Amino acid sequence: VYKGQVLVVPKTGSSLKADGSLGDLKAAIAEGRVSRFAIASPEHAPYGRAAKEALQHEGLWEPLQPHIVLGENVSQTALFATSGNAEGGIIAYSLALSPNVMKIADHALIPVDWHAPLNQRMALLKDAGPVAERFYSYVQTAPARAIFRKYGYVLPGESS
Repeated sequence: VYKGQVLVVPKTGSSLKADGSLGDLKAAIAEGRVSRFAIASPEHAPYGRAAKEALQHEGLWEPLQPHIVLGENVSQTALFATSGNAEGGIIAYSLALSPNVMKIADHALIPVDWHAPLNQRMALLKDAGPVAERFYSYVQTAPARAIFRKYGYVLPGESS
């Protein structure tokens, strides 16, 4: 399970504030302060579907339509949202916590109950080689679990 997504805005040059309630985004739309807002494509990207659901939850999906810039995936969306090519966007919490993004952007968590859960899974295929088997084992160790927690994941057997 993933703790969620964030509203992310560049540290400089954006008319938006990092506000997880999306209140400033709502005001910015009404005031004409938004020309481009990035999300991953809801058609094929899970984070895009979740972003659309969060925007719909707050009644922002329709008014934001003329301003939405779609990324092919959440990584491309993060680039759009943090580079100044958009006033901001909705991206994965783990990307917002990465050192490169932290240097150039501010973020705020969007409530997780505004979108369907973003569950992640891992599978080891029957014919996987020894490297894949070692990685599969490593991912289940305490040090690997600590890395997942650091980047916003809630692991099996834990609560958010």
